[in-house]
Amino acid sequence: MNNELSSIIECLVFTADSALSTDRICELLNEFERSEIKAALAELVEIHHVRGGGFDLVEVAGGWQFRTRPIFQSYITRQIKTKTSRFSQSALETLAIIAYRQPITRAEVEHLRGVDCGGVLKSLLEKHLVRILGKKDIPGRPLIYGTSKEFLEIFGLKDLKSLPTLKEIQALDAVPLYERQEELQLEPEKVVPVETDLPFE
Repeated sequence: MNNELSSIIECLVFTADSALSTDRICELLNEFERSEIKAALAELVEIHHVRGGGFDLVEVAGGWQFRTRPIFQSYITRQIKTKTSRFSQSALETLAIIAYRQPITRAEVEHLRGVDCGGVLKSLLEKHLVRILGKKDIPGRPLIYGTSKEFLEIFGLKDLKSLPTLKEIQALDAVPLYERQEELQLEPEKVVPVETDLPFE
């Protein structure tokens, strides 16, 4: 393992404003081979995982980022006093539709939800969770929307293929087999003979 290369990569990832892609790291470190950089990244991931410290090196949003481990969230929120963003049900529904159906127009989102989504879309754009991808080549040239890199970072997704499938989502609601098991039918109680009932020879 090239310790100097690993240290340089750690510095770059640590100081980056957002997830740093492998391509960008290779561009910044053109004196090293791409294979060396990929090997150093894989080793860094393993080192931080085995160490079991407060953070890991994670591939997210098409790049690399240091992320605190979820089990320590309650301690981190003690230090960070900023108000956490809460999503309304309508915002989550709209975001889910865009994430799974992108690229998609506002009219298509509203058709699926059955209600006006103008305010919700504006809010998602302001939070940088959704971005405008362009205009659809149909009469009226409506804007088309898709999720952003920030969406992947906030939800800890490597890419859009990491979104849970419908089958995985349905499995969360399924009642575990042991909870669904029907009650076993017990045999009627047998009368245990007492000593006086036993036949004598």
